[in-house]
Amino acid sequence: MTPIVKSFFDERTNTVSYVVSEHKGKHCAIIDSVLDYDSSAGRTWTDSADAVISYIQNNDLTCDWILETHAHADHLSAAPYLRDALGGKIAIGEHIPDIQKVFGGIFNAGDTFKKDGSQFDKLFKDGEMFHIGAMAVEVIFTPGHTPACNSYLIGDAVFVGDTLFMPDYGTARCDFPGGDAATLYRSIQKLFALPDETRVFLCHDYKPKGRDHYMWETTIGEQKQFNIHVGGGVSEAEFVAMRNARDKTLGLPKLILPSIQINMRAGNMPPAEDDGQHYLKIPINRI
Repeated sequence: MTPIVKSFFDERTNTVSYVVSEHKGKHCAIIDSVLDYDSSAGRTWTDSADAVISYIQNNDLTCDWILETHAHADHLSAAPYLRDALGGKIAIGEHIPDIQKVFGGIFNAGDTFKKDGSQFDKLFKDGEMFHIGAMAVEVIFTPGHTPACNSYLIGDAVFVGDTLFMPDYGTARCDFPGGDAATLYRSIQKLFALPDETRVFLCHDYKPKGRDHYMWETTIGEQKQFNIHVGGGVSEAEFVAMRNARDKTLGLPKLILPSIQINMRAGNMPPAEDDGQHYLKIPINRI
């Protein structure tokens, strides 16, 4: 089974969203959508999501699922907007409450913020199977970048979120709350157990030095052989030492504060205050 994969790249956040659809049917899923956001003005707009909607409508597709690989720290999810326009269920892994508990505290979200994942329509378990039309999808729990990351295996394609980047860029950071380099290494080994020809679709690309164009598709075989952080038989101890040292040099993603507040709510804004407006918090000296 080879699904049709249409990619949408948002250069502002270096994020790739996907529409995955059947070859012989008309059902699809959206993976890791983007809500456009201007952090200077505190304004959102929907050009990125509207491009996804246009593609789905122009191809007469039915959206079954709006999938998140994890609660992103670098872009806002457009999941509720897409569900309102196209239908489908918003889904993420069952460990999202771990994120909600940590960041609900950091943002002082209050007792009204539920930390049980109930903002999402579906929470997937590791190994769970579901369908996009007639296409079977397997959920693979791949924590390490965060404690709640999933990958989705659909036929000969796997969507890995932030677990892996292109081989010339490496792997995801592990210094967010609940992240762990050894855990990420073991998650990557689960992915490396897939057939070498499996297509790997990434959530981000940052065009490292020496490459003049963006890329977001590779294969398991290429990752196993050439990934600069974890390919070529790198041991767990070597990877953990490299990853921990590298993470100490990294600044926080520029959109982490707005992104997490919204994405832990399945793409919804915090509740409106008494003036009818939505507000995002900036915790001072907390992160």
